[in-house]
Amino acid sequence: MARTSDSLQIVVVLLAVLFVPFHCSIQHNASQEQTLLGIQHLLYYPAVLRSWNNATDFCNTVQSSSVTVVCYEDVVTQLHIINSDKAPPLPQDFSVDAFFATLVRLPSLKVLKLVSLGLWGPLPATISQLSSLEILNITSNHFTGTIQPEITSLTDLQSLVLDDNNFTGWVPAHIGFLSRLSVLSLKNNLLNGLLPESLGSLVDLRVLALSHNNFSGKVPDLHSLTNLQVLELEDNSLGPEFPRVTNRIISIVLRDNKFTAGLPEELHSFYQLKRLDIALNRFMGPFPTSILSLPSITYLDIERNRFTGMLFEDLACNSELEFVDLSANLLTGKLPSCLVSSKARNVVYDGNCLTTNNGNEVKSQNPISFCSNEALAVGIIPRHQKDGKGSKVALALGITGGVIGGILLVGVAFLIFRQVHGKKAVKLPPPILENASVSSYTSKLLSDARYVTRAMKLGTLGVPPHRAFSLEELEEATNGFDTSSFMGEGSHDQMYRGRLKDGSYVAIQCLKMKRNHSTQTFTRHMELISKLRHQHLVSVLGHCFEFYLDDSSVSRQFLVFEYAPNGTLRDWILGKNSGRSLSWSQRIAAAIGIVKGIQFLHSGIVPRMFSSNLKITDILLDQNFAAKISCYNLPLLDQNIQKMQQDGVQSYFNRFKEPNRVRVSNPEKVDVYDFGVILLEIILGKPLCTQKEIESVKEQFHTRITADDVALKDVVDPAVRDTCSDQSVTTMAEICSTCLANDPSERPSVEDMLWNLQFAAQVQDAWHSCEGSPVSSSQPAITQQYRCFRNDRSVY
Repeated sequence: MARTSDSLQIVVVLLAVLFVPFHCSIQHNASQEQTLLGIQHLLYYPAVLRSWNNATDFCNTVQSSSVTVVCYEDVVTQLHIINSDKAPPLPQDFSVDAFFATLVRLPSLKVLKLVSLGLWGPLPATISQLSSLEILNITSNHFTGTIQPEITSLTDLQSLVLDDNNFTGWVPAHIGFLSRLSVLSLKNNLLNGLLPESLGSLVDLRVLALSHNNFSGKVPDLHSLTNLQVLELEDNSLGPEFPRVTNRIISIVLRDNKFTAGLPEELHSFYQLKRLDIALNRFMGPFPTSILSLPSITYLDIERNRFTGMLFEDLACNSELEFVDLSANLLTGKLPSCLVSSKARNVVYDGNCLTTNNGNEVKSQNPISFCSNEALAVGIIPRHQKDGKGSKVALALGITGGVIGGILLVGVAFLIFRQVHGKKAVKLPPPILENASVSSYTSKLLSDARYVTRAMKLGTLGVPPHRAFSLEELEEATNGFDTSSFMGEGSHDQMYRGRLKDGSYVAIQCLKMKRNHSTQTFTRHMELISKLRHQHLVSVLGHCFEFYLDDSSVSRQFLVFEYAPNGTLRDWILGKNSGRSLSWSQRIAAAIGIVKGIQFLHSGIVPRMFSSNLKITDILLDQNFAAKISCYNLPLLDQNIQKMQQDGVQSYFNRFKEPNRVRVSNPEKVDVYDFGVILLEIILGKPLCTQKEIESVKEQFHTRITADDVALKDVVDPAVRDTCSDQSVTTMAEICSTCLANDPSERPSVEDMLWNLQFAAQVQDAWHSCEGSPVSSSQPAITQQYRCFRNDRSVY
């Protein structure tokens, strides 16, 4: 009986041991099934999941290209749900948080692919709970917001693909924590900012795809990524230097960025490189023809850059080349036979200056002079050639005739100009600021794009990039510099109004130069000018050099500026445009714009710029009535340019005023004072032309401020007096008064000015009594809007 009892107990124990895991397994499987069915429900039963139901054995279903569930020992480790077409966003009551809260109930997931399912909303931080993930692919959805930094805690990730969404913001700075990552693809999003340096620590990375975003700045050093095979950075704002990568790379796509430097010498050692696409940039310098013969190259596109150099008939090419686009560069010489011998190849070379093998011009090519002039415009001086004397003589005669004709035209235009603008402004002795040392700004500072701060990048807002114009473009834009496009002149320069091929209007300044000044004299200065991009500055859009034939020194320089069609701020304050005047709200907005421009010049770039001698006539209004500073000071950055001034080429800096020479401890406060004068004129609605007049009005204005609101409002321009709130007037008056303080240390900072002006705008908007925008005149008087007059004030 005892033996029977013992046997029975053993059987019970064995059954219990066997049953408990079985029971737990059943419960676990049931939990997974409910989770997957919950995912089906949260996705609103998409067509690819219609076969799922309570009877589905998920770990043993037939896999397809659309739906895959993979289990290991009855535990789900892979989930693939893929639509062939991008689905519209799921209904409004979809909750991305609830969806991922359900997903994390599958904690053993190693592979998660959710493609084209209509998912929307920010990617929840709860994704970090899927700590076993090795592959995450959520391509072609509608995710928004930033990429959560918690994603960097998924240290087992080997592939992260977030393509075709609406992610914004910067790439997480600690992306380098994903040390096992081999694929990082963030294409077709709205990401921006600088790329994190930690990308350079992803030593296992094979694919880095960041195309079609808004990234800017320098590409991090990727030379330590010895496994990197694919680098795709198309359609961003990256640059200026070619990325530093290993010679084992297979594909490089830098198309449509802002790369401006030359190609690295080590490119000829990239023996595995198959695809190189650097089109639509501004690469310059000699084109390294050795690329054509790289042992693995099959695709080469350098379209629309500034590559120079001569091609030869006997150049070697890789026999496997399938596509070559050399178009729209500055290449000369003969077409290489290896590029035209095979009909199977797709070869494009339009827009250069190439000739056929017998020396004849090739169809769709520019004349040889075009490539020479364009090369000079980007600072590349071609070697003198002894032949072609006849063409030089003819060209010299043409230039001589043009100069004589130009002098006559300028003389007539000058007489007309003097009659129309005969009144001379009162001139006071120009004060002088202590200038920064010339030697303190090195060539490395100017060649390194990082000296431009992020504030500058945020201020571009649609301003087109600086580029080199050809003389033919400028002549076409001005109808051969016809007198009808003439706007005014100085002692060494003339201003013209032009219209480019895209229909946009520009202002073109032509500066005559003395001999013996090559492009190197101006290169560093141009580099700084080209980076002055802000929505409240009249930006320089480009330049062009014309040269003496005998020594290739610069004879004329052309600067191409933005065109502000609505004339000066003073004209709109005084109602000179069909009697219309700016409303009070628009005046505050203009003041805010001016301060933002000053703020950029003071802190948005290196070297900083002070003492621009701002006057209200220097403030122009664009087509949207946004205020733009048209005259600002550039410090002298090169001894050669400083020598030019001593030689009398003063008007080269007429557009960018010379630093004043009054020694002050706080040079930024000089601009604050100048802004106070502008603000005073904005409030009063009348011009202030002399320093004595400014001091007199300032005292009266200060007396009104200390009286009462009624007395203060009495001095406001009658055109807007009834449409401005008392609080906004008081705020504006207080800013103006402190800006005009005699002691520079008592004047406010630019940040304080901006804050108070924005407060005045908010108060005015809340008052709901502002007028509408005036209608701009179709032909405003803008003859002198780009001229920097020297009506400098001497009291600071």
